[in-house]
Amino acid sequence: MASISLDHVSVRFPLYGARRPRLGAALRHVGGIISRPAHGPAHVDALRDVSLSLENGDRVGLIGHNGSGKSTLLRVIGGIYPPVSGSVRVSGRVLALFDPLLGMNVECTGRENVVLRGIFVGLTPRQVMAQIDEITAFSELDAYMDVPLKAYSTGMQLRLAFAIATAFQPDILLLDEQFAMGDAAFMAKAERRLATFVGRAGIVVQASHSERLLRETCSRTILLDQGDMVMFDETDRVFARYHAGIEGKAAHAD
Repeated sequence: MASISLDHVSVRFPLYGARRPRLGAALRHVGGIISRPAHGPAHVDALRDVSLSLENGDRVGLIGHNGSGKSTLLRVIGGIYPPVSGSVRVSGRVLALFDPLLGMNVECTGRENVVLRGIFVGLTPRQVMAQIDEITAFSELDAYMDVPLKAYSTGMQLRLAFAIATAFQPDILLLDEQFAMGDAAFMAKAERRLATFVGRAGIVVQASHSERLLRETCSRTILLDQGDMVMFDETDRVFARYHAGIEGKAAHAD
């Protein structure tokens, strides 16, 4: 059974080479709490003392302003960012849909990229090859599967990447905003496939700025602010808190 457990997890990014007079401008798009020690590099506490436990069947949203820690939290769960303190325990095969072209090589053919991406997510070559025909049919790229990826249009690359990513069902699915799915003609077909794909995953954790999407798909939501987990509760209650905070800041600014 899929499960995720974070126990007092903190993540820190050192900011080497940042000149102090320019530090404010350099960090404008970085979330978390910025520390400027007298000695050593400045750093950002991107996550601070986050604890949570998720079980099979959970559908959890992540909200917060840009830089609040949503992407960092997803990458910690996905094993991309190691914590500086605390522990992370994940049971089940994880698929992170962050960068649609991650793990693909433009010098390799479409067919070769299917194998590369499959191995990247932990499958054996035999398991990957069993899905080649289905991936080819869904992507509608039959004539191009033996052509190097660099000869594809951007839309064709995204179609292949989406077909590959959604061919291997994970236990835990991590989504960061909207996963690119290629050209408009492919979108409706891809959205139906993604909905089925999400529905079959044991645990789904999704970061999004779309309130409608998270209300429709997530029973619980986490509100993050500057690396802190402010609230983890039913989605309606969390959005009520989120909007109250925005209104409070606006009134204070006035």
